[in-house]
Amino acid sequence: MNGLIAGIGWLLVTYLIGSIPFGLIVAKGCKGIDPRLWGSRNTGATNVARTCGTGPGLLTFGLDMAKGFLPMLLAMGWSTSAAFLTVTGLAALLGHMYSVFLNRTGGKGVATTIGIFLAVAPTPLFWSVILCLVMIAVTKFVSIGSLTLVATLPIFILIFGQFSYLILSLIVMALVFSKHKDNILRLIRG
Repeated sequence: MNGLIAGIGWLLVTYLIGSIPFGLIVAKGCKGIDPRLWGSRNTGATNVARTCGTGPGLLTFGLDMAKGFLPMLLAMGWSTSAAFLTVTGLAALLGHMYSVFLNRTGGKGVATTIGIFLAVAPTPLFWSVILCLVMIAVTKFVSIGSLTLVATLPIFILIFGQFSYLILSLIVMALVFSKHKDNILRLIRG
């Protein structure tokens, strides 16, 4: 029973860490701008970079990535259970995407996804990031690169035999695609 309570407490703390709106904090602190009022109207790194500049965007990216990486690293020290690590990663990602501090809104989840998989599956992540960067360079659309990253991550997880994280990668892919639905519709319309 104590283990269950501790586990639930851990997931709540992880969700709250994921919920910290670093994009809003950085944008307001650096430029006095609320990114929810400009661009794609979310607090993710891409929108902060678009509205405030590269420096604040990169800072937001690093902080949002840490929201996924640090809880996973700590969770891996506590348990090697794939189920536990999956729910830890999802708690961080859901906090970022549906922040309790932002009335259940937030970023699109790519930086936090990178942090999660940097901790548990760095080799598959590396190849997905390479394809993401290639797609951004070719198309000039960050959203296409982001979608490429999460769509190829399950494939590379299978290729490199890290089957424990396949379910996590598939759920993450679905969540990130759902957050990009407006981008996808705009891309389809040209």
